[in-house]
Amino acid sequence: MVKPVRKSSNKNPPILSHEFIIQNHADIVSCVAMLFVVGLMIQATSPLASIFITLQHNVTEAGELPLYSPGVKDWACVFFYSLICIVIHAIIQEYGLDKISKKLHLSKSKLAVFSTSGQLAVFYLISAGWGLDLAIKEHFIPDIARLWSDYPAPMPFMLKLYIIVQLAYNLHEIPELYFQRTKREEYTGKAVQSITALVLIYIPYLLNFNRLLVCLLVLHHISELFNHVSQLIQTVDKDEKFTKGTRLVSNILQILARLGSIILAILTLFYGFALGEQRPLDIQAGYFNIAVVRYAVLAGILSLQMYLTFKVISQQIATSRESKGTTVAPKVKPQKKDKSKKST
Repeated sequence: MVKPVRKSSNKNPPILSHEFIIQNHADIVSCVAMLFVVGLMIQATSPLASIFITLQHNVTEAGELPLYSPGVKDWACVFFYSLICIVIHAIIQEYGLDKISKKLHLSKSKLAVFSTSGQLAVFYLISAGWGLDLAIKEHFIPDIARLWSDYPAPMPFMLKLYIIVQLAYNLHEIPELYFQRTKREEYTGKAVQSITALVLIYIPYLLNFNRLLVCLLVLHHISELFNHVSQLIQTVDKDEKFTKGTRLVSNILQILARLGSIILAILTLFYGFALGEQRPLDIQAGYFNIAVVRYAVLAGILSLQMYLTFKVISQQIATSRESKGTTVAPKVKPQKKDKSKKST
């Protein structure tokens, strides 16, 4: 009964079937993205296509470098760049991770971890490097006061593009659950996680706390990068020579990143922005520097960091219990077998 199933799986699935869409989703999405690019070249459709491809809400005056503010039209760009993320995701999977995993001969459970951590490691590596470069060029790192000065300061092109890509990547993870054949029991949890990440990034972006957002994302991405690199090492390291060391380094970096995020958020929202509070709430002008908004955002950041810290500690406790269980179990079983042999 197994052979006919394998033969039928090799045939081309019916057009527009679930299997056809999953197998060819990268080509389908790339064709959709090309429609927007072609629409940009046609004069009649260029104004509509430009909303999806080019950054919106330009507040630049004549003769200045392009500066932008947040707005509703940004979701059109987020949608377009999420299509690009789906295509890049498929390229990394097919031409990178799949070829490496075939040589490693991993089990199904380890193969799923390898694919997920491999994709996220690439994303976090690019995002951490890009965000760190932005923080250095915008002088956020040497001059912390830049995080709250000139509020609400418009964003340069690369800073806004960085945040748009962050939103697009989290948005693309929702259809990827379908394309990657995620189990039903895991689908809801992962979808909620992606939507939560979208909301947590978009709120400070909309409130013009963009400089703080970039710094917090850099800290988070660096810690998550080492976390997924350690998971990749655990799937490959059969003898577990480097597993404990990489896991320890990952846990330490994650806790340090949470502490750094808490300190940076308190310093910026509780102290820095309070010095520049000058007028009441003005939604049209994008001025949200009032105590209620700042404390609400600060409470959200602190709650998130505490949750992530608790998650790291609970995972470490669970893994230590599992390792103790595996080391104790082999010592007990041979004694019972020896006793049974002696009695016979």
